Amino acid sequence: MIHLSNISHSFGKQNLFDELSFSINRGEKVGLVGRNGHGKSTLISMIMGDQEPDSGTITRPKGYKIGHLNQHLKFTKPTVLEECSLGLPEGEEYNTWLVEKVLFGLGFVEADMDRDPQEFSGGYQIRMNLAKLLVSAPDMLMLDEPNNYLDIVTIRWLEEFLREWEGEIVLITHDRGFMDSIVTHTVSIHRSKAIKVQGDTDKLYEQINQSEEIYEKTRLNEEKKRKQEEVFIAKFKAKASFASRAQSRVKKLEKQGEMKKLEKIEDLELYFNSATFSAKEMMNCENISFSYSGKEPFLIEDFSLSIGPNDRICIIGKNGKGKSTLLKLMAGELQANSGKVNKHPSLLEGYFGQTNKINLNDNNTVAEEIKSADPSCTEAKARTIAGGLMFSDELALKKVKVLSGGEKSRVLLGKILVSPSHILYLDEPTNHLDMQSCDALIEAIDNFDGSVIMVTHDESHIRAVANKLIIFDNDTISIYPGGYDDFLSDIGWSDESK
Repeated sequence: MIHLSNISHSFGKQNLFDELSFSINRGEKVGLVGRNGHGKSTLISMIMGDQEPDSGTITRPKGYKIGHLNQHLKFTKPTVLEECSLGLPEGEEYNTWLVEKVLFGLGFVEADMDRDPQEFSGGYQIRMNLAKLLVSAPDMLMLDEPNNYLDIVTIRWLEEFLREWEGEIVLITHDRGFMDSIVTHTVSIHRSKAIKVQGDTDKLYEQINQSEEIYEKTRLNEEKKRKQEEVFIAKFKAKASFASRAQSRVKKLEKQGEMKKLEKIEDLELYFNSATFSAKEMMNCENISFSYSGKEPFLIEDFSLSIGPNDRICIIGKNGKGKSTLLKLMAGELQANSGKVNKHPSLLEGYFGQTNKINLNDNNTVAEEIKSADPSCTEAKARTIAGGLMFSDELALKKVKVLSGGEKSRVLLGKILVSPSHILYLDEPTNHLDMQSCDALIEAIDNFDGSVIMVTHDESHIRAVANKLIIFDNDTISIYPGGYDDFLSDIGWSDESK
């Protein structure tokens, strides 16, 4: 279907692709992975035809339609249904029931169909663009982080929709569980080449590790043989009786060439700075209620919870129901209208919120800002943490004042990583991270010797972290004393059928 042959491309001094080649065949759903900055979005732009490689060719079938999720928000119709119906292909303009089906799956309700698109939040406006794409019947869906701004129930719906999609898909996402549930093949941009396997990310990384292990063993064996040949040449090249043989071996070595040692790719290692806590209870919420107006109806009502050492609690549910608000109440970022949040007097807390950019000194570098969070933090440790959060080498020397919002979020996360804490409040901490950084962060949470309360929509992260759940579902808040798979088996999502 689509063939990329010997694609080479550089961006400044960085060589993104070096004779990269792979194909996307009929019916394949391909996950595209690689570290941030290694060219995933650039490659998508080239497949779309919006960008040309420095060399190499990309071939597409004539008349082949590629649909790409548009992050640009521009609406021309007065209602949601009319706007999203613009995506219907020619001849199906009146099949608005198809549009409604997709919109309902993306979290809209019947009353939203006649509302003005401009009334909705940015997240729901992105969903409208996704709806227009999904109803447009392209041959291929090109999806770059399609589950951004989606809640857990909507992500589960989209996952099922994409599994049933009959055309081709190219998918970029930092959510490994989401990717693995959809793809038939996985492609990695690795060492400027493309490596494609049939299967999921586990299969891909297993093959990469095996291939590099074989390469290194072969290289060491060749190096050993080369040294033996060089010893023979040095010993006998001056002797007439052996000169021709020595010269023959010189030519053989020159022709054979030398296998280069693979450049080391550092594995990310992140660690939270856990402080010792000996009491039985860290904190408790006692019948807390809250609304932003201070009046009924309350977003949080009569909520109670006790948190002990080593609790791992995930707050889950649909967007706009109060998950982040509850986390802020626990962290002390908001005060309850009624009830109490009681904390142990010696409790040390770390809070990461999606819009929390406090305590960032614009004149500090990234490394300096991370280091400032703890007097015992060394320059080397700050640079290591910065590297794990994708501020490697000279990027760690960027000033905070020139960073984007997402980059500032990562710096704040770095400060929490280095600060001594008993309990962590984390609101979608893996946003703005690539897949490897997400894995490293979840491992750091698992190794943290304290308690964690985390808001996340990533089901694989919920499975990895939670031993208790706070669930926002069906306009109620409930506590489930177990892991996510047990919750799905015992109770499940009431909203999923809507």
